[in-house]
Order: sequence, then C-alpha cells, then structure tokens
Amino acid sequence: MKIVVAGTGYVGLVTGACLAEVGHNVTCVDINENKIQKMKQGISPIYEPGLDELLKKNNSNGKLDFTTDYKNAYKDADLVFIGVGTPEREDGSANLDYVFNVCKQISDNIEKDCLVVVKSTVPIGTNDKVEAFLKENLKNKVNLEVASNPEFLAQGTAVLDTLYAKRIVIGVESKKAENILKEIYKPYNQPIVVTNRRSAEMIKYASNDFLALKISFINEIANFCEIVGADVEDVAKGMSFDPRIGDKFLKAGIGYGGSCFPKDTKALHWLANDNGYELKTIKATIEVNQNQKYKLFRLAKQRVGSLKGLKVAVLGLTFKPGTDDLREAPSIPNVRRLLDEGAEVVAYDPVGEDNFKIIYPNIKYVETPEETLEGAHMAFIFTEWDEIKKISPTQYIELMNNPILFDGRNCYKINDMRNFEIDYYSVGRKAVLNLKNKSNKEVAATIM
Repeated sequence: MKIVVAGTGYVGLVTGACLAEVGHNVTCVDINENKIQKMKQGISPIYEPGLDELLKKNNSNGKLDFTTDYKNAYKDADLVFIGVGTPEREDGSANLDYVFNVCKQISDNIEKDCLVVVKSTVPIGTNDKVEAFLKENLKNKVNLEVASNPEFLAQGTAVLDTLYAKRIVIGVESKKAENILKEIYKPYNQPIVVTNRRSAEMIKYASNDFLALKISFINEIANFCEIVGADVEDVAKGMSFDPRIGDKFLKAGIGYGGSCFPKDTKALHWLANDNGYELKTIKATIEVNQNQKYKLFRLAKQRVGSLKGLKVAVLGLTFKPGTDDLREAPSIPNVRRLLDEGAEVVAYDPVGEDNFKIIYPNIKYVETPEETLEGAHMAFIFTEWDEIKKISPTQYIELMNNPILFDGRNCYKINDMRNFEIDYYSVGRKAVLNLKNKSNKEVAATIM
C-alpha cells in the first residue's frame, strides 16, 4: 500500500517517520526543495528528540522518501494523510487554506481509488467539506473517501506519543475506511477508538481544551492561594491523589503556549459562537491564560517601579522545554513589555535562540545561564529547562547586581529559597523577601 503524507511539520513529519518505522512505505510531500533535501539526509527541519534518528534509519532502508513532486506522489497513492498546519485567523477561527490547497492537488492528480485521512486539527464538520470538495473537483473517475484521524502528540515527546499512544482515534463513515485504517495501525498495537468523522474532530478539540482548562484552573487557584496564604503546590499534590483528577496539568505557572492549546481553544470558542452557543468554560480558559502571562511582569513593576536602564536576565524563551517552538510562548510578550519599559534584556535558551532572534534581533543572547545573570538587576524564568533549574541560589547571589528572581515555572522549593538572601517571587506561593536590610525604596535605589 502506497502511503503519502502531505506536510512535513510536527504532525506530517512525525506521522510519516513513525509509519515508516513500523514497516510502511511512506512518501512525504512538501513544497520546499531545500527542506526536502535536508530531510533526505536525515536532518529534521524541526527540533524534536528522536526524530533525526528515525529519518536517517528509514531513509537508508528505503521505507521513507521525500519529494516536492506532488503530482506523481498523489497519482497512485492508496492512502493520503493530510498533516498541514491550520493556524488561527485574526478572529480566532481556524485557517483551512493549507488543507484545501492539498485537496486541490489530490483531486487534480489522483488516478486510483484512495482514502484521504485528515490528521490536521480542523473544526467539526471539516471532513465532510473536504470530501465534498474532493469529489466536486476530481479530474479522473475514481472513488475517494475521507476519514478523520486526529493526532495527540506533544512537542518534545512527539515521537514517543505517536509510537506509544494511549489511543488512536479514527472517524469514518464506512466499514471499508475503518478496516483500512485498522490495518495501517495494526503494528502500533494500541487501542483504537472508532467514531463517525464529526465525533473524531470533536474528540481532538475536547481533549486539548480540557487540558488547557486544567492549566487555567490551577493558575486561578494559584493566584487565590497567594491571597489567602495557601501553597498551590501542596494544594495540587492533595488534589492529585484523587484518581478522578490525577496529577497531570496541575502545575501552576505563567500560562500555556505552543501550537495547540492557544489555537484550539480559540478555534472551538469561535466555532461555538458561530453556531449560536457560548462555551463559557473555554472563554474563561482563554481569558485566564492571557492574563496569567503578565503576572510576573506586573510584580516586577510593583517591586521596583521603573525598569528603565535595568539589566534583566531572561532564562528560557520557548513555550516549554524539549522544543524550539516559540508559538504563544510567554517570553515573547514579556520581553516586548520589558523593552517598552526601557530595560536591557539579556536572554538564554539552549535551543530557541535562533527562532527568537527573528522576532528580537537586537537584544543580547548568551551561551550559558550564568552569563545571563552577570550584573543583572532582576531575572525572569520563562522556561524550565534543566540547565536553568540547575542554577543554584548562591549563583544568583554571586552573579547578580541584586538577586531578585521572578520564577514563572516554580523551579525552586520555597523552603530552600528562605535560606538565601534572595527576593524570590513564584506562582501560587508566598513571596520570599530576604533582602532584609533593604526597604523597597532602597533596593530600587541601588538598582537605579
């Protein structure tokens, strides 16, 4: 069976590489020739642990190929997975242009019966529209059917999430399509959930939005913990023993980012409104997350007043560890605010620096976390990379002009920080103010 994957981003490339890994013959299609040549050499265009190894292995054994020649790729395909991006539009709705561009290429060139499988995250009802579009635009007399097969991978663990998934969801409208996909996924030996197409589309949105809701919920609880004197980490631990709640996505911080949660919450909220219904929990999730991103910046302003002329260390740029992705990363709007206030920003990230330079080419970047801290008046932690969590409290004291730390990922234990002359602000826990001999005014004066 000839399998073609359209798109070589997170979804498409990981899907293609993992299908090849379990024994299928796969061709991945992309429009960028330079990108194709790199992938043929086993070089992934995205930072994702384990992906380079899969590309090299399955390129060399002939299971995985890459091409820009979509006409020949689609011509005799038995199965086409669509794994292109569906970025949000300005109004929050999903942009489906890339999906339908691929559909046009398929309908123009397919010469045999084919199952088209939409893996991209798309609004409920899109697979119906895709099937109608394909059939209306077919150039040759062939039978086409569309199935929904949403992905549930997380950046940083995408390969493992695919090869060892908790479940595979397939949305089909015929037994034939169901049997084809079951056969394709048989080597994965994973539970398969079979639904109709619209239910499969909704499962994807409902899953992502529920996880986003959990994050916003614990962040709301964290903010209230600070007011009433509770510790959110103790609260989350106590909650986690209840199997109905669990311990996942209960870590307080400065909000979620990435390519999925922000986009998918907005898309579902928009779709509900477009159908005359308001998803109040999803609306609240979006609002809480947006507000949470600036929590530490507001604390910094309260702490020292003007930031003009201050050297500010920024530790971590990507939206989470294990990826170079900056989409919706809290670092981006916070650095913008710091620069607008006149601060001098020095930044460190082990893999996200090159991407961040595209947005902020004129700030200073350094090679180690320690260099970031040298002479800094305050520091912000936006990403909990291991390299950052390994910085000891004594290093903040020794390297910084004034050891004032705003920890957006709760990297340190509160009880530990009480033993050092550091002003330490985190999320959902009482601030540790150990610059004992200096009033707020005096600290601000030394900073200025």
